Amino acid sequence: GGTGFVGRALTQLLRSRGHEVTHVSRQGGKDRISWEELSHSGLPLCDAVVNLAGENVLNPFRRWSDAFCREVISSRVETTKTLAKAIADAEQPPRAWVLVTGVGYYRPSPTAEYTEDSPGGDFDFFSRLVSSWEAAALIPGSPARGVVVRSGVVLGRGGGAISQMLWPFRLGLGGPLGSGLQPFPWIHIQDLAGIVCHALESECLQGVLNGVSPSSPATSNGTFAQELAAALGRPALLPVPAWAVRAIFGAERAVMLLEGQRVVPKHTLESGYHFIFPDLTGALKDIVA
Repeated sequence: GGTGFVGRALTQLLRSRGHEVTHVSRQGGKDRISWEELSHSGLPLCDAVVNLAGENVLNPFRRWSDAFCREVISSRVETTKTLAKAIADAEQPPRAWVLVTGVGYYRPSPTAEYTEDSPGGDFDFFSRLVSSWEAAALIPGSPARGVVVRSGVVLGRGGGAISQMLWPFRLGLGGPLGSGLQPFPWIHIQDLAGIVCHALESECLQGVLNGVSPSSPATSNGTFAQELAAALGRPALLPVPAWAVRAIFGAERAVMLLEGQRVVPKHTLESGYHFIFPDLTGALKDIVA
């Protein structure tokens, strides 16, 4: 996932901190190896492996079909299995193994608050996807420290959720989705890259970290719409009715937009990570400036 939205930000951050980065992609090349090379020749000598791979679930141009579901699953679970096997088989295994999954693990609720210790993972397509994705990363008895970052909606310039929202909002056509009361778990892309980098560089860090901003539990979809409109100097008057969201994305995917989770980055803060963009106003100013 090195060439994706989060992958590019993480690569830039790691290189700026003096690390060397190799991408695993479909084709080999400079600073890249192919998946085929990985399965034939094994993992190149490295200190850490990060998996950010995954087909964009909210791609509005893809119909929510069985075939697309299978792609969504295999792009996450199969890549994770392949990497976990390569780590397990390596003569000199890496010291750290980081997987970025999603807060879809936790059950949507208008009131419940979830920390990294909260249960979840078995009530709908996405929660089961996260469970099998995280299970695929487990390497019993491996010396590699395992860290899972459960990410919220990633906000940043030039990609992610914002890229699909900017035009309607710039035209004054933006607004909350459905009731607008549903929680909106979010994180700035620099913080998601920052948490992964922090996990790689902190020698004793392992387990689950929630990749959401500290103020995200207080953010509703409606608040987000108002703040984004304010950052653009536009009104946010037009709510998008729930039926329209379901019509575009399909009922199963629409849940991700029409319902949400209040997620608290408890272990992330306890681990000593300092957020660059803890509040939404600052995050959106940076993105739409």
